[in-house]
Amino acid sequence: MAKHLLKLPKMGESVVEATLTKWLKEVGDTVEVDDIIVEIATDKVDSDVPSEVSGVLVEKKFQENDVVQVGQVMAVIQTEGEAPEMDTETQGGEEMITQRGEMINPPPPPSIELSEPTPDFEKVSQTVTEAIEMVTPTSVGSGNAFYSPLVKSIAKAEGISEQELATIKGSGKDSRVTKKDILSHLKNRNGLTIAPPETTPKEILLDADLSAPDPEVEKPASTAGGGDQIIEMGRMAKLTADHMIKSKQTSAHVQSFIEADVTRLWDWREKVKNEFMLREGEKLTFTPLIITALIKALKEFPMLNSSVEGDRIRQKKAINIGMATAMADGNLIVPVIKNADHLNLVGLAKAVNDLAQRARSQQLKPEEVQEGTFTFTNIGNFGSLTGTPIINQPQVGIIAVGVIRKMPAVIETAQGDSIAIRKKMIISHSFDHRIINGAMGGQFIKSMADYLENWEINRPI
Repeated sequence: MAKHLLKLPKMGESVVEATLTKWLKEVGDTVEVDDIIVEIATDKVDSDVPSEVSGVLVEKKFQENDVVQVGQVMAVIQTEGEAPEMDTETQGGEEMITQRGEMINPPPPPSIELSEPTPDFEKVSQTVTEAIEMVTPTSVGSGNAFYSPLVKSIAKAEGISEQELATIKGSGKDSRVTKKDILSHLKNRNGLTIAPPETTPKEILLDADLSAPDPEVEKPASTAGGGDQIIEMGRMAKLTADHMIKSKQTSAHVQSFIEADVTRLWDWREKVKNEFMLREGEKLTFTPLIITALIKALKEFPMLNSSVEGDRIRQKKAINIGMATAMADGNLIVPVIKNADHLNLVGLAKAVNDLAQRARSQQLKPEEVQEGTFTFTNIGNFGSLTGTPIINQPQVGIIAVGVIRKMPAVIETAQGDSIAIRKKMIISHSFDHRIINGAMGGQFIKSMADYLENWEINRPI
């Protein structure tokens, strides 16, 4: 028999550690090649670690919520091969080297105190069984049906009996009922969409192009005195809060606003969006169109594409646009379009849609949420007119665009003034006043607005 060491893989040059968030296999479980063994999370993105071999999981080196360094052994899998992977480990201060299942210079066997009584096997077995039951999802009713605390919480809140719960077909591991399954059941039963109780915010303040659930948020709320509920913050919510607070403490935030008449842009998109879909197989949203104007403004004012390093300014050559995005559970993620200035409109549209799809399925790589040089967010998706976004450190600026509205406007012509219905949008710019003064901050968004207002109506796709 051989042993394979499952290590934390490298996940980008700047990622040196990750938090082990969930074991998907238990000791004694059979695993196949590409089976997901464990879920991990960095400060940027969540990932899965699959098995490279087939065998049996015989040892876990870490517990859930432990921090693991890149290259450290997380688990040991016993395989059928004869030549196990060689590895060096330190245990109890002594170095052991395993080769072909044997130990070279093994440490002396532990001493045995004969005076100590041998533990009763039945008591030990009972203790182990009780420990396993403590970490196993609570069973409901009879049989082999298990339900997570979240599922039970939703069932209790919606008045679902144990008998009715048992009729729901589960899509999770071992056919267990998931949150999605019970919500789908409620939708079919009541004829409307039911949100999980007290887990999903009623309002989300950022762009929801990308959507992926954060398992850590799916924790039942506890009830405090006076009917109040205590809701534990998820891991991503804690990281986002810490990042935002540090940004406010680091940068001298200043905001400027401008209203842009995007009627020509609106009309052009309406004219070409169906052709674009047929030709490219992609939706043409406003996001890549506005990012096109943002890239032009960054080229005209390169100081906005910078970061502050002590008393020095690093002006970036690459233009990497981050898209600040709210997930369905309210958590934030910022995937980055690398070298966005090298892409044409079709390329930008494909990049935006690709990042959106893979974010929903939690397939973003850590390096895809790193190295952004400027951030864009579309808060208009939720009807907001404008906002004052917080700078995504170590960047020095962030743009927010509000909802596009039909507005009466005065039109100046050679024949005189007239009033017409126009499509208008407010652009908000938060910038770091340590290096960006008010004139440059205002000129920057004026450049964006001018580009959008003078969009070529006959522009080819």
